[in-house]
Amino acid sequence: MAKRIRLDASTKFFISIIGITIIAIVLKELSHIFIPFVIAYFLFFLFSPLNNFLSNNKFPLFSAVIIDILIMAFILWGVSSFIIGAFVRFGQQIPQYFNKLDHIISGAAISMNIKDPFFRYFSIERIIAKINYQQLAGGIFNSTFALIGNALFILFFFIFVMTGHNTIYEAIKDRFVFKRVKPEMKKVKKKYLTSAENLQTELTPSLKDTLTLERQSKEEKLANTFKTITEQIQRYIILKILINLFAGVIVSIFLAILGVDFPIIWGLFVFLFNFIPTIGSALSLILPVIMALLEYESFTFALIVALILIAIQTLFFNIIETSLVGKRLNLNPLLILLAVLIWGYIWGVIGMLLAVPLTAIIKIIISNSNSRNLNFLGDLMSKG
Repeated sequence: MAKRIRLDASTKFFISIIGITIIAIVLKELSHIFIPFVIAYFLFFLFSPLNNFLSNNKFPLFSAVIIDILIMAFILWGVSSFIIGAFVRFGQQIPQYFNKLDHIISGAAISMNIKDPFFRYFSIERIIAKINYQQLAGGIFNSTFALIGNALFILFFFIFVMTGHNTIYEAIKDRFVFKRVKPEMKKVKKKYLTSAENLQTELTPSLKDTLTLERQSKEEKLANTFKTITEQIQRYIILKILINLFAGVIVSIFLAILGVDFPIIWGLFVFLFNFIPTIGSALSLILPVIMALLEYESFTFALIVALILIAIQTLFFNIIETSLVGKRLNLNPLLILLAVLIWGYIWGVIGMLLAVPLTAIIKIIISNSNSRNLNFLGDLMSKG
């Protein structure tokens, strides 16, 4: 009989760290596969209520897949048309903003007595003229094809997730329910049959009921874990979309009242960038403030715009979002920041976008573990 090797706590800890590091490296190196797969699974969770409704009304699976794809295509077409149209209008007025930027920088250099001719005679057009347009066009061309390829890859994964999710669920149930319950059932059986009163008897109906209840309890725990993951992702995505949308609309209205050009574009940036926790709010603040500075050439006015945007974003993303989303996910704010940085390092901007739901899924799985160490880790991840 093979002798079991017992490891102390420190050794287990360092082995776990090495394992996590290897997983992170694999996720980073194979990001072109894992990112579309994870996005496809998130889309599957998001469309689950609609797909369940269609399934309950006897719609075949292929029709549900087609309906989901048509909905995604319609949303993508509408959003892209809006964004492209807004940026075309913005591009038509870029030259006049370049002139204002030249005037602001050169004026600031003169008033601060800066002798450097680069700043005294600043010209953004001279800087742009040094850009290698051929290389830039090649980069845009490659990025466009990569984006189209990723979209098709996501669609490919989504179709297979739709058709194969139940198989994956049954495989997980077989691994984590039956293979774990079976030894426990044997122990219970042995306990009953080796007792004095049950020594020479067969399994009694009460014992069979006990074993069945044990198996059902494990199945129910697994089903609840999947259900919780699905509900958390759905709630997070829907609430996040609504909060970002209302924040973007409010920002657009206030910027329009203040007379800042292209308020819809800046509201769109608030909507998009704030899917990235913490960092996104700062990015969505900088651009409209720069526009206000260029348009009115007044630092005071730009400061007023900045303060208004900070107030709006604090209201929506520090108060409303925390009360609606934060309590449901129950994630430590420090953990969210670390998750954004770590997933951003592994998967770039997409990792930052997916950081919160991915971390929430990890926390749900950890919370359903019987390990004391994992439960301790789950407590650290919680808000308290």
